[in-house]
Amino acid sequence: APVSYLNMIWLISNCEFVITDSGGLQKEAYFFKKACITLREETEWIELVNNNVNILVGANGDKLKKAIEMNWLDVKSFDINLYGDGKTSSRIIDALQNL
Repeated sequence: APVSYLNMIWLISNCEFVITDSGGLQKEAYFFKKACITLREETEWIELVNNNVNILVGANGDKLKKAIEMNWLDVKSFDINLYGDGKTSSRIIDALQNL
């Protein structure tokens, strides 16, 4: 059965890696520094694939098995900052105050 958003956040934060066909869950996995295997042929989050934190395997069981078995899951670096540093609101307030 589907889980609530808060339960999903808990599951992602406590898992080893994510396997999903969801677009949103791919990005959530990145924010929690979890490797993601995506059961789709394409993704709207191509930057995650390009930075090797997400791999697309489609509905191909052999590709899924290979992604799990190879060390792909163990070599992820989440040192990249794809979506900013989380301080945008402070910068906006500073900019508005300095008008």
